Amino acid sequence: MTIAGKTVPPVKSVLEHLLGLLLGSLVYSAGLNLFLVPNEIIDGGVVGVGLIMTALTGVPFSVWIVALNIPFFFLGYRKVGASLAAYATAAVLILSFWSPIFEAMEPVTRDPFLATIFGGMIIGIGVGIVIRSGGSLDGTEIMAIWLDRKTAFTVGEIVMFFNVFILGSAGFVFSWNSAMYSLVAYFICSKMIDMVSNGLDESKGVFIVTDQSERVADAVMNQMHRAVTFLHGEGGFLRNDKKIIYCVISRLEVTRLKYLTHEIDPQAFLSIFDVREVQGGFMKKSRKH
Repeated sequence: MTIAGKTVPPVKSVLEHLLGLLLGSLVYSAGLNLFLVPNEIIDGGVVGVGLIMTALTGVPFSVWIVALNIPFFFLGYRKVGASLAAYATAAVLILSFWSPIFEAMEPVTRDPFLATIFGGMIIGIGVGIVIRSGGSLDGTEIMAIWLDRKTAFTVGEIVMFFNVFILGSAGFVFSWNSAMYSLVAYFICSKMIDMVSNGLDESKGVFIVTDQSERVADAVMNQMHRAVTFLHGEGGFLRNDKKIIYCVISRLEVTRLKYLTHEIDPQAFLSIFDVREVQGGFMKKSRKH
């Protein structure tokens, strides 16, 4: 839909994003306030700064999380994109709504070890849902995207720099045990974010070098219903032309692909690697009438 020359996303799409932001912020707030905060364990980014400022000033976290993110959202709107800034703003406002509710509840555990593990997992799931919904709970990520364009550092390196500094500060405000637990929780959280935002069914890219390229390609397309692409290569020893097969499959299909390929050509060479994101290219099974 276009209004005044600008593309506006459909209402259904916006509602789906907002529902995801609502759910992700709820899950994140539950993990933060029922597991981490009662055990003086913090998260990274602006959330971590907000928790430290709450401990130092007594001003509620729901106030700090909004106030500290305002400059980053303004930067995101001007330099990164209005859509990301809008959804990130919505996510943080929803988080500030949930926080007082969960703060009033009794913590699930007072064991810092259990709180670190389960709190890290839960907040990671929450952040992953928010990311999949197009938003962000951490303004430093927006700054990192902007700095990535201006410096030689990657987004991940910039975020890691901020978070090591912030999580290390927990040692001065709370205790050094808290700082170490916070680093462990951050590591667990980052793994859960990848799992949720990328999906549980990870994709794998595969290069297949075989003298039976046509037969192997037919087997992959007809039996696994996956699209393939032929790349032209040359053997390094014999200097003969070769057709290299490239395809993308799910992690669960790796064993089947190996079996199909080696059943046709036991000498086939396969190179299998992780693929971060996939769109299109899959062949769907045809229905028999």
